[in-house]
Order: sequence, then C-alpha cells, then structure tokens
Amino acid sequence: MSTIKRNQLFVASCLALLVTSLSFGIRAGLLNTWAHEFGLTQEEIGIITSTAFWGFPLAIFIGGVLVDVIGMKKLLVAAFIFHAAGIFLTIVASGFWPLFISTLLIGMGNGTVEAACNPLVASLYPNNKTTRLNYFHLWFPGGIVIGTLIVSFFGQYVADSIYLSNWRTLVGIMFLPTLLYGVMFFKLTFPVTERVASGISTSKMYKSLFKPLFIVMLILMLGTAITELFTGQWIDVLLKNVTDNAILLLTLETGVMVLGRGLAEPVVHKLSPQGVLLMSSILAAIGLYLLGHSTGNMLFVGAIVFGMGVCYFWPTMLGFVSENLPETGAVGMNIIGGAGMFAVSVYMIFMGGYYDKLVAQKLPSGADLAAYNTAPAGSDMANALNNAKSLAGPQIINATSIIPIILIVAFAILFVYMRSRNTKPLPVANAAIANPYEDQ
Repeated sequence: MSTIKRNQLFVASCLALLVTSLSFGIRAGLLNTWAHEFGLTQEEIGIITSTAFWGFPLAIFIGGVLVDVIGMKKLLVAAFIFHAAGIFLTIVASGFWPLFISTLLIGMGNGTVEAACNPLVASLYPNNKTTRLNYFHLWFPGGIVIGTLIVSFFGQYVADSIYLSNWRTLVGIMFLPTLLYGVMFFKLTFPVTERVASGISTSKMYKSLFKPLFIVMLILMLGTAITELFTGQWIDVLLKNVTDNAILLLTLETGVMVLGRGLAEPVVHKLSPQGVLLMSSILAAIGLYLLGHSTGNMLFVGAIVFGMGVCYFWPTMLGFVSENLPETGAVGMNIIGGAGMFAVSVYMIFMGGYYDKLVAQKLPSGADLAAYNTAPAGSDMANALNNAKSLAGPQIINATSIIPIILIVAFAILFVYMRSRNTKPLPVANAAIANPYEDQ
C-alpha cells in the first residue's frame, strides 16, 4: 500500500489554488485592456468576469457530490484539464464569446480545485482544520499579489503596447503552476474524505444540510463572498480613474490577506472562528467606507484595513462549518463555497449594469456609452468618460459597504449563540486518523 505523503499533498493543493488566484489577479488587471481592445461595455466585462463565479459553483456543487464517490484525485485531474483548456482559449481569444467560454472553463477548474482540496486539507489535518484551511487559502490572495504585480510590471515598465498585443503572454504564465500541480497530483496517493473515514452515513450527511445553523452559515456566506471577491476583482475598474495605482490597491489588499492568513493560528485560537468572523466584518465595513470616501494615500489605508477585514472570511467560514457541523462532510463545505461564488456571479452582473447606468448618467444627455468606451485616449469624449467613471466607481463601493454592516449584526448574534452551544466532535474513530500520514 502506497504511503500518503501529507506535506506533498498540501503543497500540491497550494499550487492548484495558486492557479485559481493567478486567474483572478491577472484577469483583474486585464479587464480594461479587453474592454478597449475588443470594444466591450462594462456590462459585458461584468458578464465575462461573473462567468468564472458561476462556473465555480457549478463545478463545486457537482464535485461536492462526487468527491466521496470517485475520490479527490480524479476531481483534481479534471481541474487540471479545465484549467489548461481555459488558459489556452484565453490566449487565442478574439472577442466576447471566447473570453466568456475560457473564463467559464477556468471557473470550473477553480471550483473543482476547491471541491477536492478543501475536504483534502480537512482530512489531512483533522485536529487543526480552520488554521490549516487558512494556510491553504493563503495562496489565493498570494496568487493575486503575484498576478497583479506581473500585470503592473509589464504594463508600466516593459512597453505601453503590452495592453494591446502582449497580454496573452501574461495569461500563458499560468501554464507553469498548472503543469506542476497536475504532475504532483498524478503521482501521489490520496486518503478518503474525513466523513468517510469517520463512518458518517450518506443519509445523515444530507439530513445535516437542513440544520438551522448550516442554513444560517449558507446565507452569511453570500455576504462574506460578495464583500471579499467582488471588491477584489473589480477594484481596478472601480478606482482606476480615482488613482493611478488602482491595481496596486488590489496588490496591497491581498498582500495584507497573505500575512493575515499566515498568522491565522494564534488569531483563531484567541478569538474562536465566530469571533474572527465578527472582527472581520467590522474591519471590512471600515475598509470599504475608506475606499468609497477617500482619494490619494488614504485609499491605500482603506485597502490595508479592508484586506485585514476580508483575509479570514472564506477559510474561516469553511473551517467553522467543518468544525461545528462535521457531519455535513465535503458536501457541506462545497455547498457553502459554491453558494458564495454564485452570489458573487449574480452580484457582478447586476453591478456591471448598474455601473454602466451610473456612468451614462454622468455623461452628456443622450450620450452613446459604446462610442465613449472606444474614444481615442486624450480626446474630449475619453476625458468625459474617465471623469464619469471616477464618480461612479466609489458609488458602487459605497453600495457594497452595506453588506458587511449587515454581517456585523449577524456575526454578533452568532458569537453570542456559539458561546452557549456545546459542539459535538466527530466520532472517536476520527481520533485514530489524526496523523496517520507520512509528513513528506
């Protein structure tokens, strides 16, 4: 029987998540490029970017159901295929539909990675799940930092023509970590999921999905995901005309997230998962307020505070469910993640249209937005458009800031509730598999 090498599986999982985050970081820096090169409206850009967010839940829902049946390894082979195909199609894209389909494929690859890797990490580290999930999800903001720095470097220091001709090279960079994680997963032996190892029946798992606490966490995940991912993916679009360094705001925000998740263990142990979620909501609300009401250097302060707020949202929500509702298994974790991404996809489409409406309202009466979007740089039309966008972007952020304010109230109630609740651990059988793996 092959030895299960825990550390190697964890490293490969982090590489797979790195591809997921690179797709966010690099694409976030190319949205305006695609709008200019292919003559796309902001609503069309919103549809393209949202495709990754509903491709993700499609894959994570299906993967969540299948992971206990076919195993995590086969899902990750599928993720490799989705990622490779999506990257290739993006490189050869020539307009809206190729970008739409390629983004869908990458989104499905991203969702399949989460569908397999979240339960994999929980299975590998059953006694330290929330902390390890934070360490794993560190590579999501980490990859965004890398991706945005790559876009910023090429855009500012290599050549002005990068935004018109060589952006495909940036997308091709994602092939390297994709091939690495594909090779590693192909060679390694995988454990069964924690739910299977613990002897919890499939029927009990599905019944547990209707527990009130799970339904509450499902609803709250919609708000935490929108707060984190919509703002991160659109920050360059929303604030590009407010500051010359909008993409670096995303880099700074996600850099703070990397540091925060790297320090997750003492924070989670000190505050508890529900305490972390309450603290995160407060900081996220303050950060969005600063981003929506500031200019100049205060925008960077807002990005730091916002990054501190959202850094623990996603992994701690998953960890909370895995620790307090362990009988929901991989399906529970993946439904939570999928619901979050689906909410972001719907929100992006809605806000894309709303953003175009706000911009049009700030242009001369009867203006054709499509004509303004394709106007030559430096022209009166282009300058008017930039001014309209500089006013519309902060309004979108201010509208979004309502969500973390609602979360503050919800997580405060959850915090009080959890203090009086005795959480039942997994069956004793799980203790026997606390560390049955070779740490290589």
